[in-house]
Amino acid sequence: MAGGPIETVPELRQYEQPSLWVGADKGISTLISLGVFPDIVFGDFDSINKEDLEKIKSKNVEIFQFPEEKDDTDLGLALEWALSQNPELIRIFGNTGGRMDHTMAGVQLLVSPKTLDSNVHVEIIDQVNCLYAVRPGVYQVEKKPLFKYISFIPMDPEVKGITLKGFKYPLENKNIKMGTNLCVSNELISQIGHFSFTSGILLVVRSKD
Repeated sequence: MAGGPIETVPELRQYEQPSLWVGADKGISTLISLGVFPDIVFGDFDSINKEDLEKIKSKNVEIFQFPEEKDDTDLGLALEWALSQNPELIRIFGNTGGRMDHTMAGVQLLVSPKTLDSNVHVEIIDQVNCLYAVRPGVYQVEKKPLFKYISFIPMDPEVKGITLKGFKYPLENKNIKMGTNLCVSNELISQIGHFSFTSGILLVVRSKD
């Protein structure tokens, strides 16, 4: 849980319970406010509620504290640790809806070599979006009423060979350049769709109105 506005955090009970809850600085207070006590916390603790910090220190919680002046964000440090545990899935909540620099920094974490090289599925989720990044390959996506729309955003100057099957707007071996909106706001017309591409990095954004 990152430190974005609590209003953007979805109902956590709709997701399978994780093995561990990790709080990144202000995200610690968000978790406690939502009735979830974190197992591990990261940050310089400059924005956490002081009462919550005392609760954390009084419990059996693993604490990673860093100076305010550092070369990464609290979320970045937490994600680096999480990736080192080699899990199957990492979900990031509380990253969007507030400061745009924090939102964009979170997106950069998705497309970083460290994340993509890990082979761990990492996604950012809020009340209306689910984002994740992929390298070239063949993938399938399942129709989900919660996230009706699917967009593919190029995160390299050019992403080549995009093919979309089972979508309302199909594509066949199409190249798209960064800044192009060709693959924005598509929809699945079958229960399972497939997409593939041959070079570059794609940000997959599933959204609802």
